[in-house]
This record gives sequence, C-alpha cells and structure tokens, in this order.
Amino acid sequence: MRAFRPFRASPLLLGLALVLIPAAGFAQIAPPAVAAPAPRPDGQHDFDFEFGDWTTHIRRLEHPLTGSTSWVEYDGSSIVRKVWGGQANLGEIDVSGPAGRIQGLSLRLYDPATRQWSIRFANGRDGDLGAPMIGGFRNGRGEFYDQETLGGRSIFVRFIFSGVTDRTFALEQAFSADGGKTWEANWIATFERVRSAA
Repeated sequence: MRAFRPFRASPLLLGLALVLIPAAGFAQIAPPAVAAPAPRPDGQHDFDFEFGDWTTHIRRLEHPLTGSTSWVEYDGSSIVRKVWGGQANLGEIDVSGPAGRIQGLSLRLYDPATRQWSIRFANGRDGDLGAPMIGGFRNGRGEFYDQETLGGRSIFVRFIFSGVTDRTFALEQAFSADGGKTWEANWIATFERVRSAA
C-alpha cells in the first residue's frame, strides 16, 4: 500500500505564489482618497463692517466663573479705524455706568499666510496689551479664542461677533474652565452705528 504524501510545491512555484497573491490582493484594496481641507477664505476685509462711529451698551458679569449672577451695565461710544489699508484696525471704546468708566483699545492684525486675525485688548486702567485671540469670520459670524489665567487657573476665552448688519452687531465674551465643554458669558455688548448729520 502506498503511503500518502502531501503535495510538495517546487521552490519556483512557491516563490511565484508568494509574489503574485499579495500583489493581486493589494491591487484590489486601494487606500481611500483623502480630500485636502478647503483653504480658509481671504479674510482681510472681515472687519470692514465695523469702520466708523458706534454707540454701545455693555453688560459685564462682575465675578466670572464664581457662580455670580451680578451684572453691571455701561453705555458709551466705540470708534473703529482702518490701518495699513485694512490689514489692521484700531477700535476704541469709552463707556460709563454705576460701576465706573472703561476706556479700552482693541488692536486687530491680519495674517495673510494663515488668513486669520489676532485681537489684542488694552484697558486704559493699566495700559497692558493682552494676549492675542486668534480666529476669523465665516458666514457673518466671527469666532476668536485664546488661553489665559484667571484666579490661578487656566481658562479658555472666546469672542463671538454676531448679528452683523450695516447698522448693528453684537459681541460676546465668554470663559470656559473645563476645556471648552461649557462657556459662561461675561461681557455682552450691542452696537448701533451713529447716523451722520446729513
């Protein structure tokens, strides 16, 4: 009786199989095409809507991220001027209320490479120019973010420009102490353009 012998492939056949089978498999499993993210639109004129004179009403939360619900209110003016042909601008506010007076300066600089703006704010009380908030506008809504320290803890800060028309817009500042999961508004400002005498 003949003993059963397993099939033995020649080294040449085995080598061809090892080369052809994976090659056929790889040809059928092509990696999916990954679309490149759309470039940000040119935002150099994002702030053009704000050039000119405005009246403003501001509500400020007295003690952010403490559970406080005590707000103070201010009324006054805002003026925004174009700098460097629109690649930068300066905004000034001068408001007063029962809690006192706030004089502030906002410097906005456009970076053509990233197509984003940085916003820095200085308070006339101390003259210190703050950390830049970075962002831009999409579909008439501006969002800007940075990270700061408040009461010894690191927080996120967010500005949102919304409701932009030729005559009005709103600005909200909010803080987050949980990495951006929740936000507490602490500065809510509405603006109305000053109509010319003509």
